[in-house]
Amino acid sequence: MEATVVLQLESSAVNPGPIDGSVLYDQDKHVSSAVWDGQERGALRCHEHTSKLDQWKLTSRQIKLVEKAGFGHLRLIPAISLDNPLISALVERWRRETNTFHLNAGEMTVTLKDVALLLGLSIDGEPVIGITYTSCNSVCEKFLGKAPEPGYASGGMVKLSWLKEFFSECPEDGSLEEVERYTRAYLLYLVGSTIFSTTTGNKVPVMYLPLFGDFEQCGRYAWGAAALAFLYRALGNASLASQSTISGCLTLLQCWSYYHLNIGRPKLKHEPAHDSFPYVLRWKGKQLGPTANRDVVYYRKVLDALKPCDIEWLPYKHLDSTVIPEDIRNTLNLGRSKTMLICFDKAERHLPGRCLRQCGMVQHIPDDVQPWQRKNRGVDGGVDLSAKMELELKEWQNRHLSIVEGDENVDEDEYMQWYFSITRKFVGRPISLSTEFQRTNSGLRDIAHIADTFPTEGLDPQQVDSISRIRYIAHECLRGQVDSPGVSAGIQMIEFGKRSRGKEKVRRRSFGKRKHKDEPMDCDEINEDGRSHFHGAIIKVDDLSIDNTDLDGTHHLCGLDNEDPSELCVMAVDGENIPLCTDPGNGELSMQQHCGIGGTGSNTMEHLYDASQVNASQLGYMPNGIHVGQACDEMKEMHGSQYLNSMEDEVVDESQLSHVTNESNPQQTAVIQTEFTWFCRLCRK
Repeated sequence: MEATVVLQLESSAVNPGPIDGSVLYDQDKHVSSAVWDGQERGALRCHEHTSKLDQWKLTSRQIKLVEKAGFGHLRLIPAISLDNPLISALVERWRRETNTFHLNAGEMTVTLKDVALLLGLSIDGEPVIGITYTSCNSVCEKFLGKAPEPGYASGGMVKLSWLKEFFSECPEDGSLEEVERYTRAYLLYLVGSTIFSTTTGNKVPVMYLPLFGDFEQCGRYAWGAAALAFLYRALGNASLASQSTISGCLTLLQCWSYYHLNIGRPKLKHEPAHDSFPYVLRWKGKQLGPTANRDVVYYRKVLDALKPCDIEWLPYKHLDSTVIPEDIRNTLNLGRSKTMLICFDKAERHLPGRCLRQCGMVQHIPDDVQPWQRKNRGVDGGVDLSAKMELELKEWQNRHLSIVEGDENVDEDEYMQWYFSITRKFVGRPISLSTEFQRTNSGLRDIAHIADTFPTEGLDPQQVDSISRIRYIAHECLRGQVDSPGVSAGIQMIEFGKRSRGKEKVRRRSFGKRKHKDEPMDCDEINEDGRSHFHGAIIKVDDLSIDNTDLDGTHHLCGLDNEDPSELCVMAVDGENIPLCTDPGNGELSMQQHCGIGGTGSNTMEHLYDASQVNASQLGYMPNGIHVGQACDEMKEMHGSQYLNSMEDEVVDESQLSHVTNESNPQQTAVIQTEFTWFCRLCRK
């Protein structure tokens, strides 16, 4: 089997998969496609709001109510520092078509059993579903005794800060009604900051409040199944290339990874708490020494290289099972239930049959999963969602009748052969884009040389014409390429504030930010089809010349605060401003001796866009659909997607830079490429 795996992985350097698209039918929307094309999005912004949970002061009466409601174990879990790069790399392997991680060792997932053991939540019981609300006042008045002031609520959501401000310290001598109200507020804060955390800031929907009305009844709900449905939906959304955030119970996801994959596990200052329940508490405590300095690319490479022997399929079998409460131990078989998980408007499939090795069984080729459209069932307030989810609710009711069984007689090699045909084998490229580009160019030069020196004597006219055509295509593809090792060495992969080692900076998007009518247009602004106003612009430049510029002196671009395009400039490292362009008054931008394209202000980009055309036929093909000259047209046709980046792209790498035909001055060429890298960044921002 090992030889088969190696052969499959080597072939994926050219085709990462899937070869058979019947399972991963949404591959074109998945983040792995964007990463393969060189479009890094970096670490996701992870939404959990657990840092202030320990500031709630619960009385003994409140703790009893919390335990009766089914959250006695969840409240014990401390705030665990999230490893954003690790979570982001896991998301790159998540597939919403199957609700599983697609690793090179096979499929894995977070099961109902994982939720029960890690969080101590009930995975059996009534589905978490009820009535939706579009305003907070009435439901908060009924269950909390007061409504939030304006500014603390929006739609059917209330701010966590309001709950903490008014309900975090219950009076010791409070009446039973008062204690219950304070406890409901705590439970709403608890679920809103952990298992049901959202990407809408520190807010939580008030639709959960009625479920806390009767604490006895509250304890009969399958809160663990709802938490998993919520996490599945969050993972599926975050796996789309267009997304930059993730919510849900990320502590569950991260600790699941710690148990199953020996990747990024923290070294704690004390021995792991093997005898504690829930099992998440094993990772409680301060780390020994500095936090590991790892980014998304590091974790991606490790995940890409995982083998079956690198995975702990049954990580809990060595832990003390006597600490597991009996009511939870008796429901662990639901970890093998093929069923529907429900959390109000979210319904997600639980498919343990695709991950039988996590159940201690041999994996066989799983049943087909029919494509399904996730519906947004959010409706006006006061409507019970149960009537809209009859099929999903029926499947959940039959959960005990749908326990998957294994077959010890199956051949797992047959499964792996099938699996490699339907999966995405790599997220990151085994060979970098720049290396592939250089290898392609080397091959083109060989083809051009053979065509130039191929003897045509004795060939018929059709053969001579074919040789001439090959020679023409090869030379056209090579035209504009700089055959100088100094250029590639001088141009390093530039990442604009996105990826730094260790804890990564997280992108803050503001596409939807409102503007006053008098404000200038930002470069963030996009049109109806989601593209930049500058997408597809034709830019031509004549007489490019940059003198006395050191390769290490990468320019910083200065913005404009006025309306005069003649003051476009590049600010060198020594602080000297070099004018870029002047406006001769005929609507065209003509280039000065020191000329590039720069500027970080929104006005700068407006003037570049509104001006006619800047002439630069010697420049190659730039990202974001910006065509600069004809030199690389043939290469563009051959490599298409490698040269195109979406508006969401954060990184420009070497293979996506322009290619300038200035062989006499490689140093000047490198500087021009650097300036146009900045220009592409501005088009995105």
